[in-house]
Amino acid sequence: MKRIKVAVVGTGFIGPAHIEALRRLPNIEVAALCEATIELAKEKAAGLGIDRAYTFDELLQQQDIQSIHICTPNFLHFSQAKAALLAGKHVVCEKPLATKIEEAEELVKIAKESGLVNAIHFNLRYYPLVRQMRVMREKGDLGEIYSVLGSYLQDWLFFQTDYNWRLEPDKSGESRAIADIGSHLLDVIEYVTGLEITEVMADFSTVHKKRLKPLKRIETYSTNTLSAADYEEVPINTEDHANVLLRFSNGNKGSVTVSQVAAGRKNRLNVEIGGSKSNIEWNSERPNEIWVGKRDGANQVLMKDPSLFYSEAVSLISFPGGHNEGFPDTSKQLFKEVYAAVEAGKQPANPTFPTFADGLRELVICERIIESHKKQAWVKV
Repeated sequence: MKRIKVAVVGTGFIGPAHIEALRRLPNIEVAALCEATIELAKEKAAGLGIDRAYTFDELLQQQDIQSIHICTPNFLHFSQAKAALLAGKHVVCEKPLATKIEEAEELVKIAKESGLVNAIHFNLRYYPLVRQMRVMREKGDLGEIYSVLGSYLQDWLFFQTDYNWRLEPDKSGESRAIADIGSHLLDVIEYVTGLEITEVMADFSTVHKKRLKPLKRIETYSTNTLSAADYEEVPINTEDHANVLLRFSNGNKGSVTVSQVAAGRKNRLNVEIGGSKSNIEWNSERPNEIWVGKRDGANQVLMKDPSLFYSEAVSLISFPGGHNEGFPDTSKQLFKEVYAAVEAGKQPANPTFPTFADGLRELVICERIIESHKKQAWVKV
């Protein structure tokens, strides 16, 4: 088996998550790591057991590297993904694809013209039960979609002293909660229902209008505590919490709530889809089961078990029923599909994985949500 050599750019929370998932695929070698400085790249590479360390410009010159994973702060995604494509590399990019719609459109165009494999890391599609829900909808188990209720709740920015680069618009973009986690929720909703969001009405709130920024470096999700002298007060201009009403292409309605200040909710994406035959509900903190609601019969709980799934969803299951699979498995399953395309040498005509076009779609929706909040009015997508 010829191994595909891959490089990962960025070593915050998600970069090492990509590396761990990639290493679980038998035909992949994580051959190189990239950071802003060569000193940091070497330090991180040594800690992660990767032999080669580069700055980004150096990385692009490595002829044996076939694919690059962009896991850097949002404002770098466009320039790095563009440079990687132009260097002839396949690209897997963290969301958002870019911070501006025109940049994302340019990336979609370059990727299409190049024929190179391009993917966006909407990994939450890859929980087995999320795909099972999609297949249930495709087979008519839900009937007509009446409504969608969704939420994505976290508490990692609950305290005023919680801080991360995502709080800084010049690095993350104009939106935070919606762009960061809301994009995953909206992608899952359109993916499962097969409907398009056509209009939005949004209302944001910033709970901590000023936060205490640490003067020392701390990692994302760290629980390290600092003294008062180690902070500076900075204004916050992005949302901690957002409520959005949705209108769908079939004429029916929905709503979503997104929060990064919900105490006790560590990483809870919840979606309930109401149909004319049944309701289904799933949440990411109990990822191995879905609730199926009936008006004229007993409600059910379907557990992740390949013997109980539709055949179209079984490919995302690696272990028997009762052997739980979770967040790290979603990236593995996504990359499994992506690297089947890389092995073939080109982007499939009808990819099963989320592409740059999907990244553009979610960026457009998020931009319209921001516009709606500013106007306090309905905005067409």
